[in-house]
Amino acid sequence: MSSSAHPAFGDIGACVFDAYGTLLDFNSAVDRCRDEIGGKADKLSELWRQKQIQYTWLRGMMGRHQDFWQVTGDALDFSMEAVGLDDPAVRRKLMAVYRTLDCFPEVPAVLRRLKEAGLKTAILSNGEPSMLEDAVRHNGLEDLLDEILSVESVGVFKPAPAVYQLAVDRLDVSRERISFQTSNAWDAAGAGHFGFKIAWCNRYGQPMERLGTMPEATISTLSELPAVLGLDA
Repeated sequence: MSSSAHPAFGDIGACVFDAYGTLLDFNSAVDRCRDEIGGKADKLSELWRQKQIQYTWLRGMMGRHQDFWQVTGDALDFSMEAVGLDDPAVRRKLMAVYRTLDCFPEVPAVLRRLKEAGLKTAILSNGEPSMLEDAVRHNGLEDLLDEILSVESVGVFKPAPAVYQLAVDRLDVSRERISFQTSNAWDAAGAGHFGFKIAWCNRYGQPMERLGTMPEATISTLSELPAVLGLDA
């Protein structure tokens, strides 16, 4: 790390990333089916993501955990009905392509730069393990990640503290030396409350959640992360 690092990120040993919306573009599933869906595509994509997250929270509160693949299908069924789309073939295609979402353009180069600097890298996601593995393989990121961590190891979704503890335990890096990157403001708040240093990747121009914690840094894409960490260009 150089002296130009953001003061909060001067002693980072690992960079941990949320997957969906941070490394992986969840809109790319609907984008690949846009011709079949037509004018309802944008609304469907927005609602699908919204219900997907809501269902993780609701299942957590009810104590009725199902893995993220099930949650994703349930959220899609709700969303298709809500926008008036009744097409089993489109539903099958959307679920299939969700396993191979495209990563954002800057992701491979950023992960490579972090690895070159000697940092540990990992995904920490609500995603079911095989979903994450398929997406990582699709984008050729296997050699750029030390760990792919799924909430299925603890049976509860983010922002439960047990999820964030997974990164500490598996990477053998203390929480205050982990930089956590997420595009979700609620995830940034949860991980910050746990004790990670937060670089909030605010891709979507969200306001910050009012949950008592603030990110140490806010970036618009992950391409800004190396500078936050004080890595040379």
